[in-house]
Amino acid sequence: MDISTTTTTSTSGSTSTSTTDAGSAITSDFDTFLKMLTTQLENQDPLNPMDSNEFAVQIATFSGVEQQVLTNDLLQELQGQFALLGMSQLSAWVGQEARTTADVWYDGSAITIVPDAAETADNLVLVVRDSDGNVVSREEVPVDSTEYSWLGADASGDPLEEGRYSLSIESRIGDEVIQTDAVESYATIQEARRDGDDILLVLRGGIEVDAADVTALRT
Repeated sequence: MDISTTTTTSTSGSTSTSTTDAGSAITSDFDTFLKMLTTQLENQDPLNPMDSNEFAVQIATFSGVEQQVLTNDLLQELQGQFALLGMSQLSAWVGQEARTTADVWYDGSAITIVPDAAETADNLVLVVRDSDGNVVSREEVPVDSTEYSWLGADASGDPLEEGRYSLSIESRIGDEVIQTDAVESYATIQEARRDGDDILLVLRGGIEVDAADVTALRT
């Protein structure tokens, strides 16, 4: 959530399908009931007409079935309106920057990360791994950094190849690693879509994240 264009899509999911099936079944039962009642009225014995109480019960049943059909139609209409409202809200996310611990896509541009040091750490090291899990870079980061621009250099200081990388932060006391955490970074949202009950965001490079994992948004 393809990469070069901004899109939003919506799926009504299994709930809508089951509602539609239920509506069809109710409508079918309603039509059958109406035919049966009409046939019964047309063929009743004039000398021995239908009992008025029984007829009243059938009319009440008829009215209840009719009301159920109308209610079902209303629910389907509301579902469609809610889906459109949801997509309208999602469209506002597209083009913003999301902060997550997801992998990053390096294409030569600096990537803003948000280091989170352990309380007792006196130095931090940013560890960069490629898509195969190999460490390609280790870089010192100021302990008091609230944001830090990672420029995408390897251990020799040369730019890394364009691609997907995972970032983590080692909190240290001297040379001892006391804590390792995934590091949050910012990436532009290029698409937002529904996937069943979940909302997925597609970031730069086609990296997908659950909207629930986003900790901040910015323009």
